[in-house]
Amino acid sequence: MSLNVFLELVEIKAKTASVVPFLLGMGFSLYYFHSINWLLALIFFVAMFLFNMAVDMLDNYNDYNHAVDQQNYKQKTNIIGRENLSPHLVLGLLVIFTATAALLGLSLVYLAGWPVLWMGIFCFAIGILYSSGPHPISNLPFGELASGFTMGFMIVLLSVYLNSYQQFQWNWATLWRVFVIALPDELWISNLMLANNICDAQEDEDNHRKTIVHFIGKRNALIAFSAKNVIAFLVIIASPLLEIAPWTVILSLVIVPFTYHQNKLLVHKQIKRETFICGVKILLVGSVAQLLTYWVGILL
Repeated sequence: MSLNVFLELVEIKAKTASVVPFLLGMGFSLYYFHSINWLLALIFFVAMFLFNMAVDMLDNYNDYNHAVDQQNYKQKTNIIGRENLSPHLVLGLLVIFTATAALLGLSLVYLAGWPVLWMGIFCFAIGILYSSGPHPISNLPFGELASGFTMGFMIVLLSVYLNSYQQFQWNWATLWRVFVIALPDELWISNLMLANNICDAQEDEDNHRKTIVHFIGKRNALIAFSAKNVIAFLVIIASPLLEIAPWTVILSLVIVPFTYHQNKLLVHKQIKRETFICGVKILLVGSVAQLLTYWVGILL
């Protein structure tokens, strides 16, 4: 397996969806709790990144094995069939990655306490059930909610807790603050899956997948996609007023024209090879803009 094929197998281009929430959580911990635990942060980053890759491999592995469209999707679209990869090799890699991530997670439980275990179990369960079982989450109408909440909120929450567990307080006020600061990422991550499901609407129907697009239709899905982009920027504007972000995050608004343009491209045409990238670009540029302006405010 070549490096390029491996990187496509683990969907390396989508790793912004996990790395940025991790760094945002560190920033919030430093800004709000004035605390960073570098060792715990590093262990968590490695565990998170390995499990994220394992989940994407599992997604491709399950899609390959359960494909109804044998001729087109299984052999020409799915990377395992297209690149003639050994399913046993892919399965072995994802088991190794998952086991290593689990062991690192258990070390974090030992160092930072039981809350890490319960949050970790939740994330592992969503990651595995996302594409596994008789009714995978990715094939259901709440896939966007599950992916956005788990990667956008839970990664931020874990990152905040591990960097400030000595003074972190488990109450609704704290959880609300973390939720709001993570909300733009939650919305953009869920929109990434929504863009994918919009572009794959016919393919999903052929493979008996009933995503949210099946129930609400493309038009309403595109409206939801656009609305979530608007809400993300409104939350960014509100975060300094709520005293959970430095005022520099307002500089994120400079990317509004870019986001509008990418949004318009997807609304105009929903073709996987041409416009799914719009969702990727919005997530990448939007989340990185929020992250950088957040850290600039901390450093200033």
